[in-house]
Amino acid sequence: MGDTFIRHIELLGYEKRFFPSQHYVYMFLVKWNDLSEKLVYRRFTEIYEFHKALKEMFPIESGDINMENRIIPHLPAPKWFDGQRSTENRQGTLAEYCYTLINLPHKISRCLHVVNFFKVRPDDMNPATDSQIKTPEVFLLPKDAKKNSTDITGPIVLQTYRAIADYEKSSTSEMALKAGDMVDVVEKGESGWWFCQLKNKRGWVPAAYLEPMDGPDESEEQEPNYAGEPYIVQKSYTAVEEDELTLREGDTIEVIHKLLDGWWVVRKDETTGYYPSMYLQKAGEANTSMKSELRNRSAPPRRSTIRNAKSIHKHGRKQISQETYRRNSKKYIQSRRNRKENFQNKANVIIEKNEREENKPKAQPAVPPRPSKDLILNRCTESTRRKIL
Repeated sequence: MGDTFIRHIELLGYEKRFFPSQHYVYMFLVKWNDLSEKLVYRRFTEIYEFHKALKEMFPIESGDINMENRIIPHLPAPKWFDGQRSTENRQGTLAEYCYTLINLPHKISRCLHVVNFFKVRPDDMNPATDSQIKTPEVFLLPKDAKKNSTDITGPIVLQTYRAIADYEKSSTSEMALKAGDMVDVVEKGESGWWFCQLKNKRGWVPAAYLEPMDGPDESEEQEPNYAGEPYIVQKSYTAVEEDELTLREGDTIEVIHKLLDGWWVVRKDETTGYYPSMYLQKAGEANTSMKSELRNRSAPPRRSTIRNAKSIHKHGRKQISQETYRRNSKKYIQSRRNRKENFQNKANVIIEKNEREENKPKAQPAVPPRPSKDLILNRCTESTRRKIL
């Protein structure tokens, strides 16, 4: 076993390819211990051959000696002919297989056989193509299906976005862009980094550099929530622009607007401003290794800082000014204070009323008048009448 090992394997979906003949390959996002993330493509026949070899290497753990000792997951054999339906239906089983495989004891999950199979190959970076043949068709596994691998719905067609300016990558995991490039978005992250592909290139791209083809406004962006969601700052950041906030690790803030470019509008006391979402964690939420990795990366650029941006749309994006955020935040905070004060005043009135009622002297029962002599003689018994005679 070497020092290199895989932390996580995520099945993204599959591709239908037409060269050298029609076939299907599964797309895996492989996350390594050096925090790098690589996209690899494997046919199911390759995966099954890998699985058979793994069972031979670990006969006890594969149940060959005693089925009670089996921990290596099962994998069905490939069909005589694998069409699109069988490729699609197998995704749940394959996603579960990868999850179980990486969580096996280290002698299996980190062995060279596993590491070498998922290493990037030359054809992963530059698959064989023919300009006269159709380009590959990509089908993504729905996000809900990743959480529940037994519930696979239909394929998802990738969304196409356009680059509004040139972007130079700053790490090997990113992808450079030229203004006008048309990219397919594989995954949109809340951090503002999106995983995209352009022909044979794949990598992370700042969402700020991309615009949808149908209009400048992102319909997926949420409306502001001035009530605010409590978040904890996990990494300090010093404001560079006037409308940003400087916060320290451990600060408690409220998120009032989540934007797709990874810069959220947050409120600290009565002050609002932009802050990188990748440095925030929802209050009460457990930390994860993926979130820890994000905090080691730099924040994505903001849309307002992009120079020479050229949009194909006549109207610009709908933007809210920071003054509007502050004004609405102050209104909300004041209304919240007023509600709190009214509640306290009502509570105090009830308490005072109760105290007055408790301190008020209790009324004594009235003493009935003594009956007259004639009344006693007419209504009382013989023994009572004798006492007054």
